[in-house]
Amino acid sequence: MDYRERISIDPLVRSGKPCVRGTRITVADVLDYLGGGMSVADVLDDFPDLTAEDIQACLSFAADRDRRLIVAAA
Repeated sequence: MDYRERISIDPLVRSGKPCVRGTRITVADVLDYLGGGMSVADVLDDFPDLTAEDIQACLSFAADRDRRLIVAAA
């Protein structure tokens, strides 16, 4: 799955933070919920506008962003 089909960045929505397309739910929101101990099922129950594919897209987006980080040598 290509996360670019599900994640959008619009300067007029949530100050340009990456969001699940068609919602105001940011990638960071989803990652925070999962990192805080919520299961995918919990997130889907709390946010019926999301799908399991949306959550997978958030994870893929974060992984891709992490791969692109430039690490400065100390």
